[in-house]
Amino acid sequence: MPSKHCSAALGLASPSELCQQLQAQLPFFPTISWVERTDSTNGDLMSLARSGNGQLIRPWLLGAHFQDRGRGRAGRTWVNSNGSHLMFSCAFDVFLPARQLATLSPLAGVAATEALRSFLPIQDVPKLSMKWPNDLQWHQAKLAGILTEVTRASTSPLSNDHHVVIIGIGINLNDARALSQSLNRNVADWAEIVAEVPTLKDITAAELTSRIAKAWYQALNEVTAHGFQDLVQRYKKVDGLKDQHLNILDNNQVVLAGIGSGINEQGQLVIRQGNQSHAISVGEVSVRPFDPDAAP
Repeated sequence: MPSKHCSAALGLASPSELCQQLQAQLPFFPTISWVERTDSTNGDLMSLARSGNGQLIRPWLLGAHFQDRGRGRAGRTWVNSNGSHLMFSCAFDVFLPARQLATLSPLAGVAATEALRSFLPIQDVPKLSMKWPNDLQWHQAKLAGILTEVTRASTSPLSNDHHVVIIGIGINLNDARALSQSLNRNVADWAEIVAEVPTLKDITAAELTSRIAKAWYQALNEVTAHGFQDLVQRYKKVDGLKDQHLNILDNNQVVLAGIGSGINEQGQLVIRQGNQSHAISVGEVSVRPFDPDAAP
């Protein structure tokens, strides 16, 4: 369970209280639910979208204090404990051609990073960044992970462009030290941010959730209307990999090494090797120590 300090700082409420707070802050979400426990919030919303049962008007939001089968990217298990993570998923209608759907993943990361940055004093904003394709970082340590999944809208079988996108996020609230040890990598949590930025101490879990949900809602409305024309510039402002020496891994094998150089209009990571650039769609990104004698 979270410490008393964390609970007070985040206003971590019971599922029913949290649900009521969110309904007041997100009146344009017809369906908002928060449960004590479920297998996977992404999985639950995906099943509901495919079944066509229940409330058909979206967006939907589902949160849980604990997930028995929480999932991360590439089929990984999302490690969580009751009270130590803020976890929720949203379902939205999108009207985009299939070839553009993969770009929704980095878009979700950019929007969430912008949303959390909006809580920070201007001098602290650069400390919160995004690691492609959609991890959120505090001082280059992982604060949150996002899983974006898409299915065809069951209510519009004749429309090839109508899809439902499910976006789930897990934010570490506390216990980062234990996670860092168990995962063998740097992990950050919201309690650490509050300790460094005391002005955030009164921000509640409902406020964090609603700010991110609104950002996703607005971002998806904008791309439906105008496309992804501003994504490259938006990513540039939150890019945590810019000018970093990177390894791209596939099955733990380095398949490409180079310098992080932003993303392209398709949301692919751009890696620079000398005078050549490579666009990456999949793979694990590892930041490597700078070696002045190594060729970029």
